[in-house]
Amino acid sequence: MLVALDHVQLAAPAGSEPQLRAYYEGVLGMTEIPKPPVLAARGGCWFAAAGGAVQVHVGVEAAPAEGGTCHFRPARKAHPGLRVSGIDAFAARVAAHGGAVVWDDHLPGHRRFYSEDPVGNRLEFLEPVE
Repeated sequence: MLVALDHVQLAAPAGSEPQLRAYYEGVLGMTEIPKPPVLAARGGCWFAAAGGAVQVHVGVEAAPAEGGTCHFRPARKAHPGLRVSGIDAFAARVAAHGGAVVWDDHLPGHRRFYSEDPVGNRLEFLEPVE
């Protein structure tokens, strides 16, 4: 029986950790949490909010096992849906930091917008309408 969603994993290209930290901490207000050492060696970074109840793990997209270079492509359709409070102020904060804010009114009972992180991963931010 499923009881909760533990985290969402997104991918990023190698070397993008400084931009990811600036965005997830500075723009979204999340806190970086330590990765276990064996996983930290792979790169990437993990973030949490709401006392750890909301976690986004961003891992480095590795080159294929058969060699070659990694051709990172962000997810264009797949995305985490991140619930926020005060969505108008949150959207203004994202926009003030240069992020796109694309409003969508197709989910009954919610206000929501889409944006992207610095490497192009699609993110949905939503708030239930009372």
